[in-house]
Amino acid sequence: MQFILDFFGYIQALGVSVMMPIILTLLGTLLGAGFGKSLRAGLTVGVGFIGLNLVINSLLGTTLAPAVQTMVNNYGLSLSIVDVGWPAAAAIAMGSTIGAIIIPLGLLVNILMLLTNTTQTVDVDIWNYWHFAFTGSLVAIATGKMWIGIVAAVVNMIIVFVLGDITAPLIEESLGMPGVSMPHGFTVAYAPIAMAINWVIDKIPGLNKIDLNLEKIQEQFGVLGEPVFIGTVIGIVIGFFAYGFDLKVVLPLGVSLGAVLVLIPKMAALLMEGLIPISDAASEFIQKHFKSRGKMYIGLDSAVGCGHPTTLAISLILVPCMIILAFIIPGNQVLPFTDLAVAPYMLVLITPVVKNNGFRGILVGIIVLAAGLLVATNLAPAITAAAAQVGFAMPDGATMISSLCDGANPLSWLLYHGMSTLGYIGMGVLVVASLALAFWNRTRILKEAKELHEAEK
Repeated sequence: MQFILDFFGYIQALGVSVMMPIILTLLGTLLGAGFGKSLRAGLTVGVGFIGLNLVINSLLGTTLAPAVQTMVNNYGLSLSIVDVGWPAAAAIAMGSTIGAIIIPLGLLVNILMLLTNTTQTVDVDIWNYWHFAFTGSLVAIATGKMWIGIVAAVVNMIIVFVLGDITAPLIEESLGMPGVSMPHGFTVAYAPIAMAINWVIDKIPGLNKIDLNLEKIQEQFGVLGEPVFIGTVIGIVIGFFAYGFDLKVVLPLGVSLGAVLVLIPKMAALLMEGLIPISDAASEFIQKHFKSRGKMYIGLDSAVGCGHPTTLAISLILVPCMIILAFIIPGNQVLPFTDLAVAPYMLVLITPVVKNNGFRGILVGIIVLAAGLLVATNLAPAITAAAAQVGFAMPDGATMISSLCDGANPLSWLLYHGMSTLGYIGMGVLVVASLALAFWNRTRILKEAKELHEAEK
């Protein structure tokens, strides 16, 4: 058992840019794509992830985040809970006992769900299993019972895999990514909220007619509507609020954010180039051996969807708005900082839900960010306790810490309070609800498979 844990720990420690090529090469070969073709596909995906991380961390992390922090300093704003960011949250999750077993546990749950037709997603993004470990760790510490924390992690997996299936057709239609789902514990948690808000907007006369589509804007305004120009303008506006009329700082910030809207889609396209052979091989394999299982999806990190122009434009607009929200929302105590660069991950599935409508995306995004800040505030004591247990070094002067990823995750919040605050009754309700959701998904999958089979006749 220890050997298995050490093996998965070693693989996970290699990082996503190394781990994904290994996994995709093995998966592609097993599915019949051939070793050489699978290796090339895996390495292409690895390069794509390196490119995405370079753009997000180097451009967003080193230009946008400092500008927003300067705005905070200029106006003398301060809040008591420190946003330590997703790397710290992941370290807390993977440094726990549940973190040590989460990868083999996640693979087991995924395989069982595939065998029982309760999911269509083959989740190869095992690095992001840390989201499940994060939830499980919080519950285990709050209840003092490791097994309850494991139950919480498993329930989290089931819900996320089902949501990944449900949103996959939207991803294909809106983002142009066939055969891909995003069972990302952080990103997919906002999809049901976006669906509910979008449904309400559809019922409001006048509001339901507003459509701000970047593609249409580009058609109407030509070069002035292109992503590079939109990003540059947004960057300059943020720069003026942060640095005044210091053009030596403002103009480079504008060009940098314009570059973000150009480079991230290119990196996402590189990812898709690598995934297409694996996705095609998976489809052929399923059609040949498992006709009753319907369409299958390769589960990937939501980073592959960050490149959509609407998602990026909304993100650049909402990042400074997040700071304003942090100070005007009653009850919030979290100052967003380290995780400002992960704003696109919160919005990746919102864009497909609203059919690329930028107006609706901004409206839904504001509501999601406001709710996320309150969730992050509420979970801060539990996150601080989890950090102390794994020996995480607290920032100087900080008494409590949180993060936007995964501290602002509404699904983590629901599972944490359902299993720790409501006890065994809450746990029972959540377990039954997750199994009912899985059974409903099975019914949907079998119906879809039957329709596909009849269409082929």
